[in-house]
Amino acid sequence: VWLYAHGAVMILGFQIPALTGFFANYCIPLMIGAKDVAFPRVNALSVWLFYVGIILALLTFVIPDPPDVMWTGYPPYSTISTGNTAMYTFTVLILGFASIIGGVNFLTTVAYMRAPGLKWGNLNIFVWCTLGAFVLQLIFVPVLGTAVTLISFDKYLGTHFFDPANGGDVLTYQNLFWFYSHPAVYVIFLPFIGVIYEIVTTFAKNPPFNYKMVVYGGIFGIVGLSGEVWVHHLYTSGMADWIRIGMMVTTLLISVPVGLMVIGLAGTLYKGSITFETPMLYALGVMFLFLIGGLTGIPLAVTSLTVHLSRSYYVVGHFHYVMAVAGTFAIFAGVDYWFPKFTGCIYNERWGKIGFWITFLGTNIVFWTMMDIGVKGMPRRYYDYSHMSQFEGAHQLMTFGAIILGIGFVIALINWIVGAIKGPRAGDNPWGSKSLEWTTVSPPPHGNWPSPPVVEENWSPYAYRRN
Repeated sequence: VWLYAHGAVMILGFQIPALTGFFANYCIPLMIGAKDVAFPRVNALSVWLFYVGIILALLTFVIPDPPDVMWTGYPPYSTISTGNTAMYTFTVLILGFASIIGGVNFLTTVAYMRAPGLKWGNLNIFVWCTLGAFVLQLIFVPVLGTAVTLISFDKYLGTHFFDPANGGDVLTYQNLFWFYSHPAVYVIFLPFIGVIYEIVTTFAKNPPFNYKMVVYGGIFGIVGLSGEVWVHHLYTSGMADWIRIGMMVTTLLISVPVGLMVIGLAGTLYKGSITFETPMLYALGVMFLFLIGGLTGIPLAVTSLTVHLSRSYYVVGHFHYVMAVAGTFAIFAGVDYWFPKFTGCIYNERWGKIGFWITFLGTNIVFWTMMDIGVKGMPRRYYDYSHMSQFEGAHQLMTFGAIILGIGFVIALINWIVGAIKGPRAGDNPWGSKSLEWTTVSPPPHGNWPSPPVVEENWSPYAYRRN
């Protein structure tokens, strides 16, 4: 139950909604000069469906027969379990439907509600990244919905889609599940790297290093290749060698557009007039964490290595570096960056930096140690680890790191609450950004602007002079 709730809530209920929901809802209309999204009532429906899905996920802690199929729902266990598999299916369907209608709404908003004069080539990188994430949601969420629905059909209606004894195949489910769930990595990655681009350009006072490379090579490349790499999650499940080798190549290939995004960030920092306010510290932290996660992911793409690593703590540490904490740091960076726009106030900068350093320290203690013991043979998903006493000290160290990590999060949350209640006025553009959302008052009035803004022909959200 805990493993189900942790995965479902943190991925489907926190990171994806925070990045493609909260930031997209608030920032995209402001960044394109729109008064609202294209379909406000559809947007409200998406929000309320999301809340229903989260409540269902959290109810697993109180109902008498909760889903006990982890967040993956793998058959055959999910089809014979005494747990409430139907609740798992319904929760995923509700959250997935919320994502789909939200994606349609935002794609329409950017296509038809840009301010006069705002061209596609002048959109913020965050807008491009979020559009890419919504395209992935529209393509791949229906596949996940189909997979979890067929699980409930097998369990409650007597079908045999995943029953090998009656012609079914459990690997079919794994393929369907990961055909969505690996692109979901990029549904999280694209918006959070977009947030980091907005912050780095502002605090380095530099335009993005090669805007076209980032958009066309990085974002478009990731969207185009994201559906070609899911099979590396099944290397140890059994498949023909030619499939395994082909998917190893595509998995390594997608590192090229991802690398272009990272190179773009590094190039943006080059010769910049960098200042190290709290949002910038979190942005640099994301770059470090994602670099560690990306480099440690290369062995997992190689079939001969992943056989030994995929069932170990190494892959857990890698995943948390590259997605969980990098994504969460990006969310914290975005909240810190747009906090003056949300509230009109500013938090305590000193406590913001203290919260960052404590969180950063705790993060690396936990997940670096996790990868270290994974390489040394610490397996994951064992019911009992009492026979592995050699790793007890490492687990105690990780527990200590998790406590430090939690303290850092609490400091950041308290700092936001105090800043929103009684923080000093921030002004309309405290960071000196050139982006359109900072040209209106903070917080924005209903409709964002008294009259629709008109964008000049040569305007750019990154009109900084490169040193």
